[in-house]
This record gives sequence, structure tokens and C-alpha cells, in this order.
Amino acid sequence: MPEHGGQRPGGTVDLRTADRAALRLVWVPGEELDALGVLPETLDVRPIPKAPGGDPGLADVEFVVMPMRTPSGDPTGLFAGLWERMTSLRYVQVPSAGVDWIIGDIPPGVAVCSARGVHDIPVSEWVLAAVLAGFKDLDRFRNDMHEGRWASEDLPELSGANVLLLGYGSIAHAVERRLEPFEPKSIVRLARHAREGVLTMDALPGVLPAADVVIVLLPLTAETRGLVGTDFLAAMKPGALLVNAARGKIVDTAALLEALRTGRIRAVLDVTDPEPLPADHPLWRAPGLLVTPHIAGASERLAARIIALVHAQLERLARDEPLENVVREGY
Repeated sequence: MPEHGGQRPGGTVDLRTADRAALRLVWVPGEELDALGVLPETLDVRPIPKAPGGDPGLADVEFVVMPMRTPSGDPTGLFAGLWERMTSLRYVQVPSAGVDWIIGDIPPGVAVCSARGVHDIPVSEWVLAAVLAGFKDLDRFRNDMHEGRWASEDLPELSGANVLLLGYGSIAHAVERRLEPFEPKSIVRLARHAREGVLTMDALPGVLPAADVVIVLLPLTAETRGLVGTDFLAAMKPGALLVNAARGKIVDTAALLEALRTGRIRAVLDVTDPEPLPADHPLWRAPGLLVTPHIAGASERLAARIIALVHAQLERLARDEPLENVVREGY
């Protein structure tokens, strides 16, 4: 396999100066290879080896596309202990919007690209369903149905409600578009960086007490880990709904359990801490809670969207153009 510059990338190597006769090695999940179709001739696109550590291309691979899942369930295990030996590696493309599960393993100088945009539709649809199910107490009525109980009550409306979006990336933007036809009173947006219509997280104490529903769409970082804890939950409006479609570790499980047991808030979670949730965990039996098993982003159309993203990224790579969705500052 020809060499590709031979040095760890760190912003000093310009792809445009590379030997254009050399094929640039790319590893992709085997199940994606045929679906990618016709690719640029300057790329040597191969399936990820079953034993990457023993493959002669390990030091030459320039671009790795991580699989959505592996037999072990842990995609990072494929390259455990190997990243530093991949001396030509320049890019790692992941199939998820969040990168917390891999970003700490990747050596400096290697760009990690998220799948921003790929999950917007299914996750935003799940969030809308979660908000409506929470407002209309569908989980309790389902339980009443199983017990043959007919017990009606007045329910809150999404119309006229105050919505707080924690995190305002592409998924949150898609959530907002789906919420707007229900005519909420307000939609307040918080994110790490201020921009037009978006406040920083410093504004949280002033806006949290008024929110009827808090939708967590933040990435998991050192700053957001455990953010939704005792103080946060105590500041929420009594009876408000917490929806988490981000990462389980953003919510302090013990604090959430206490808030649910006292009836202070209600919650719908697609992610939990721990995850998967053990069968004997108290969250399963917590009042006012609906849990789904991290399926918000699951979709029968997801694979096709990921293939389209990977194909576009490889086209950019071959043209020496900047790749999309390069993660910066852990986001």
C-alpha cells in the first residue's frame, strides 16, 4: 500500500500536496460497501477488517467509517488500543449525532465527523410523541386499560404551554418545527453559544421555573454531565414534564427518582443512566415516568441516510474539500 504523507495530521499536511497517483485507503462497515455505489477512483474503499490490528493496511488507512452496531454491541471495541498505530488516519466518521462515546479515544489531529442531520426526523418525531404522551398521560391510561379502570380527568394542553429546549442543534431545530403547529405559548432555546434567538446556559435559572416542558437535547460533556440534578429538578415548575432524548448521564438518576416519587414532575426518557436499564432498576416502577429503550433515532430509513452522508463525505475527501460535521470542542 503506498504511503500517504506518513505523519500524524495536525493541520500541517495539505491533501492537495499529496501524491495523486496514490489510492487513499478508506475502511467502511462491510454491510455499507455495496450500498455506497460508484466512488471516486482515487479512493481504495474496503470493508473494515475483522481483525484490524493484524491488517497490513492499519498504518495506511486515512478515513474510517464506524459501524452503527457490532456483534459485541460496542463499536469502539473494534479499534481499542489501535488508534495510535493508525498513523495515516485523518478522519473518523460516526453514525451518531453525539460523539461522547468515541471522542476521548481519538488521537489529536484526527477529525471526528458526526452524523448531524441524519437523525433529525426520527428523534424529533419521538420528542413530539413523548411530549404529547406526557401531556395526555397516555402511559397511565394504558395501565388503566389493562386493569379495566375507567377514570377520566382534566389534562394539560400543549397549546399555550411554555417549552424549554436545552440544546439547539439540528435535532432541536427539527423539534421546534414540529411543535409550532400546536401553538405553544413560548419556545425558549438554550445552547452553549449565544446567537439570534438562542440564549446561553447561563440563562437557565431565569427561564427554567416557567417551563411546562423541558426537552433535553444537549450533548454529553463535562459541563452537561449531571446537569439535571436535585437543584435543577427543584427549580422546575410543579407538574412540569421532563423529556430526555439526549444522553442518560445528563440526568442524575437518584435525583430524578426522588422528584418522580414525590410527584413534583413527570418524565419521558429515551435514555437512562445506567443503560441498558436493568430489569430490577427502580426507574421501571417510578410513578409519572414513561421509558423507551433508546429508540428515538431508530428508523427503517436511517441506514439509507447514513449511506448518503458517507458517500458525500468520500466525494469531498476525493476533491480535497472540507468534510461536513467536523466536531469541535466536543460538540
